[in-house]
Amino acid sequence: MSHDAAVPITGAEILVRCLAEEGVKHVFGYPGGAVLYIYDAIFKQDKFQHILVRHEQAAIHAADAYSRSSNQVGVALVTSGPGVTNAVTGLSTAYMDSIPMVVISGQVPTHAIGQDAFQECDTVGITRPVVKHNFLVKDVRDVAATIKKAFYIARTGRPGPVLVDIPKDVSMQKALYDYPREIEMRSYKPVDKGHAGQIRKAVQLLLSAERPMIYTGGGVILANASNELNRLVDKLGYPVTNTLMGLGAYRASSGHFVGMPGMHGTYEANMAMQHCDVLVAIGARFDDRVIGNPKHFASNPRKIIHIDIDPSSISKRVKVDIPIVGNVKDVLVELLSQLDAAEQKPNEGALKKWWSQIGEWRGRECLKYTPSDEVIKPQSVVETLWQVTGGDAFVTSDVGQHQMWAAQYYPFNQPRRWINSGGLGTMGVGLPYAMGVQMANPNATVACITGEGSIQMNIQELATCKQYHLTPKIILLNNRFLGMVRQWQELDYNSRYAESYMDALPDFEKLAEAYGHVGMRIEKPGDVEGALRDAFAMKDRLVFMNFITDRSENVWPMVKTGKGLSEMLLSSEDL
Repeated sequence: MSHDAAVPITGAEILVRCLAEEGVKHVFGYPGGAVLYIYDAIFKQDKFQHILVRHEQAAIHAADAYSRSSNQVGVALVTSGPGVTNAVTGLSTAYMDSIPMVVISGQVPTHAIGQDAFQECDTVGITRPVVKHNFLVKDVRDVAATIKKAFYIARTGRPGPVLVDIPKDVSMQKALYDYPREIEMRSYKPVDKGHAGQIRKAVQLLLSAERPMIYTGGGVILANASNELNRLVDKLGYPVTNTLMGLGAYRASSGHFVGMPGMHGTYEANMAMQHCDVLVAIGARFDDRVIGNPKHFASNPRKIIHIDIDPSSISKRVKVDIPIVGNVKDVLVELLSQLDAAEQKPNEGALKKWWSQIGEWRGRECLKYTPSDEVIKPQSVVETLWQVTGGDAFVTSDVGQHQMWAAQYYPFNQPRRWINSGGLGTMGVGLPYAMGVQMANPNATVACITGEGSIQMNIQELATCKQYHLTPKIILLNNRFLGMVRQWQELDYNSRYAESYMDALPDFEKLAEAYGHVGMRIEKPGDVEGALRDAFAMKDRLVFMNFITDRSENVWPMVKTGKGLSEMLLSSEDL
């Protein structure tokens, strides 16, 4: 491919050169007629590697996890029609969790748009609700500027996926290559710096608190503000909770960490959230799975400080007293600076009393479970995984009971190590997430915790792993049920297990072997640690571990739908 800027090149070649200019190293995708000029241009370049997945949904998930685990913009490429519609679930997953991605889709030629052409769909219309922004490029001269805008929009402000739809004729036509160095968008100007006066008010309120609580979410991780958060908590000595999306933002090994809040959070985190007098929410959005019933949450008077890059998230579900709109990292830097300069110090007497109360709540040992010599407890598999990996793995998960056990029993001390679908709750993400993580972190230890329902939704990606020598370790917590569905049916539907029982499961070990990997079946509690150690010792192989677990085990604690945070069930005895 010529690099002479004075020589016109095809839209496809312009696109490929733009991606290289953005520092892209990997593109996940699947070819089709509308993108063949783009694939031909990829074939002729050596700046980045294309990863051929086996389903477009997996391409988006893999690019998503690539971004989550590396702080890079994930990139995926799909064809028109069914290629795009297969990508919608992945786009929605990334959109709900605010993940920066650029997805390129092919489109039928411009003259055929709206004519019900073969493999045509209204990509812009279909994807509009599940992307931060999308573009339809109708002129080859607009390709470079559009790609620049796409990356800028994806990574700034509240991050999110951006889709660029490129008709086949646009990818074929020629223009001069001119990639803009800077981009100015009149209608898009995200705010980074928080209002100094609001931050000053927040500092005064924080220092006057008697029962303070720091509540943090995925926004801390997305803003790379983990160091600032750790400094803030350590300086103040206040209790802190990380949401499901924020795990690892503050180190779980610290005594200041009270666990995850919400539906399956710890008793101490939920009680502290409910009974604090000052709550500072940082990069979190008061999600329904975190605060339970908003009316119950509001029944205890408290002052709330809310720091978020997205003004639409503030006072959306819970009215706040001190809103601070800005990039979490920038706001925390200013907050720490003002705290350092403040003459007032935290109320040590009140804080000691508050910690004493939290200690009583901790004494309930809400995550305690009954071990067994007869049947494998899923919690013990996760705990043993933590021991075997030294707590230093990248852990991806699918969605369900296994996801909650992973969040509860694998403590994270670093951000970007826990990769899961929080907002959309997408089954099938675990394996493609592991692929994306390993492409971004080739020397890392990667574990995928999954269930027998979720893993089958994208199990074809075992072929992708084989082709690209990806070697994550798959930990299947197999209870022969759609576990979380079964748990809800047990608790709310008088144990009527409508379609939650899996009575035709494959032989997962043989299936893994058919794809060229190692399969293991573990049925005895005494074999769990040995199997995990053997698997992780096989550095150059994907190992699929099928742990046959207790069928009746439920995730506790639990806040049932419509209940408040202090109305927790700690075990089946509370029913």
